[in-house]
Amino acid sequence: MKLLFGIIPTPTPLKPKSRVYDLKARLDWGEPALTIIDVRDRQEFAVNHVMGAVNLPMAELVERASVNFELTRDLYICGDTDEEIAAGAAKLRAAGFSSVSEVQGGLPAWKAVGYPVEAIRLPLDS
Repeated sequence: MKLLFGIIPTPTPLKPKSRVYDLKARLDWGEPALTIIDVRDRQEFAVNHVMGAVNLPMAELVERASVNFELTRDLYICGDTDEEIAAGAAKLRAAGFSSVSEVQGGLPAWKAVGYPVEAIRLPLDS
């Protein structure tokens, strides 16, 4: 990234609620030091999700987050609805995570602006 007028660029600070544009700008910054958590179930996640997101379904969200992330890690919560996202964020905040942001509009908003998604191939049932 070029320096303009000697100013070192910095990422947008994490807010309790973020637009997809804020998250994308943070990812494009280059050293995001953040994690995108998708709280949907595994099958929905496998169909498609924000590129780079990890799947922590709601039922195991706090347990798995507590094992894998520091309480100060910047966490962006994504899902299908704002209600689902807010519920996941509330669980993490109640568990002591201090840097949690709800991605407004979730995956549908991310896809609506054409940002990258990925899918996971599931093995065929035998």
